[in-house]
Parts: sequence; structure tokens; C-alpha cells
Amino acid sequence: MGWTTRLKRDRSLLLMTVPAIVLLVVFAYVPMLGNVIAWQDYSPYTGFVQSPFVGWQNFVEVFDNPLFLHAVENTLTITLFQLVFYFPVPIFLALLLNSVVSPRLRTMIQSIVYLPHFFSWVLVVTIFQQIFGGAGLINQTLRNNGLDAGVDLMTNPDTFLVLITSQAVWKDAGWGIIIFLAALSTVSPELYEASVVDGANRWRRMWHVTLPALRPVIVLLLILRLGDALTVGFEQLILQRDAVGSQVSEVIDTYVYYQGVIYGDWSFAAAAGLIKGVVSLALVLGANKLAHVFGESGVYKRA
Repeated sequence: MGWTTRLKRDRSLLLMTVPAIVLLVVFAYVPMLGNVIAWQDYSPYTGFVQSPFVGWQNFVEVFDNPLFLHAVENTLTITLFQLVFYFPVPIFLALLLNSVVSPRLRTMIQSIVYLPHFFSWVLVVTIFQQIFGGAGLINQTLRNNGLDAGVDLMTNPDTFLVLITSQAVWKDAGWGIIIFLAALSTVSPELYEASVVDGANRWRRMWHVTLPALRPVIVLLLILRLGDALTVGFEQLILQRDAVGSQVSEVIDTYVYYQGVIYGDWSFAAAAGLIKGVVSLALVLGANKLAHVFGESGVYKRA
């Protein structure tokens, strides 16, 4: 089929995508032109044209800055911790819900778990503050029972990693459950029936039927997660930065925000953000290539 024939056939669908393409170009691709300030000594009072070029000086300063390197260390630590203790949670909950026989009970549990996804991070942090803060529910209960009220997880740097992971699990695990349940709905019941006839118990059916059905989705979400490895939740962390200190909560996004927006070092912040974007792209491409090696489609697959 020729290109013009396909164009005529799909013209209605192409017209429907025009508004989305325009929004993407205006708000995603056009702002990329502003990355030129990473090679300039940029000042908003002189603009792009009159700001002098300094070459790679800003990038050298980024890599020589110990505070930036510390922010990268915190970012990778949070990412690896959440990859181990947060990423498997939606998979486990989806498998658990999929085993529930009653559709009504399954729908009710799924709705309850999914509800926090619609909460803003301001509300999530506030709820955790009301429960685990110094004047929260736990401390009030301990005081009412004559016990020492020393529980304040919201200002404890030692437990900050566990705290933000717990918040992420409570808020976004329900979204992951929907994705994995949708993948499980495509599994043919005949496969389970055949495995029962062959004598497979519940664990064998999960290992040989359920998990292979989830593997493409798991690989896809893992690749996307690696692409966001250097983005670990700007709003969530900046809301709690002052409570625990920047030593444990400073990540690349918050560091770039303070350097660029608060302190006005636009060129340095642009260089740091550009480095983060390039590394994230490399992680996605590398993980996607690795998925192809193991026979999975990944994010995209060359025709």
C-alpha cells in the first residue's frame, strides 16, 4: 500500500492527533531550544542573543561541584531503594487481587487502593505528618497511655528513605495494580485449565502462566523506571526538604531548582539539567536494547 493511499485511509485519525502534536511541540520541543544557555553566561536581563558563550565551562563546574555530586548520590540511592522495595509491590498486589474470586470484592479493593493516586503530594505529606509527626496520632496515643512519645519519623533523617518510599507505595501502588491486572486479563483461561489438568498447583500456575504473561509489562515499566532514575519526585522531596535537611533529601531536581530559580545561576542549572536528561536517555536506550537481547519488545522495536 502506497504512502498516499495510507494517508487518505488514515486522514481522520491523523487529524485527531494534530492537537496533541501541537501541544507536544509547543510545550516540549520548543522549550528545548533554551538549553543553549548551558553554554552561555546567561542573564535574563540581556537575553539569549547578548549573553556571552563560555563553551563547556558550566559543565566542568557541574562535575567539579561536590554538592551536585552529593545530589546525584542521593538520587541514585533513593532510586535503587525504591526499585527494590517499591517496584515489586504493585506486582504482588495485582497477583493477590487476581486470585480473589468475587469480582465485586476485587473491584472494591482495587478502588480503595487506587484512590490515593488522585491525592496531591501536599495532601499525602500532610496525612503522614498527622500520623507520624511529633504531634501526630501515634504520639498522641502514646501520651494518652502514659508512654514516652518519641516517634517523629517526619523529621528523622535516618528513616527518611523508608518514609518517602512508604509514601510512594501508598500513593501510586494502585496505579501499577491497574496496569498489571489489565495484563492479566489477557491471559486465556484455557492455559490455567490445561495447567490444572497437567497437575500444576497454585504456585506452579503462577510461575509458569501468570508471571510469563506479566513479563512484557514488567520489562516495559522497568525500562521507563530506569528512564526516570534521576527523577525521584521533585514535589514530594521539596515539601519535606526543610524538615529533614538537604543532606538526605537533596536530589538533582531540587538542586537544579535552587541553583537556577532561587539563586539565579541559570546557566549552571541548565547544564546540570541537560546532563541529567542525556543520562536518562542513555539509560532508556540501553535498557531497551537489553530487553531486545532477552526477546522482549521493550518501549519500541525496530521494524
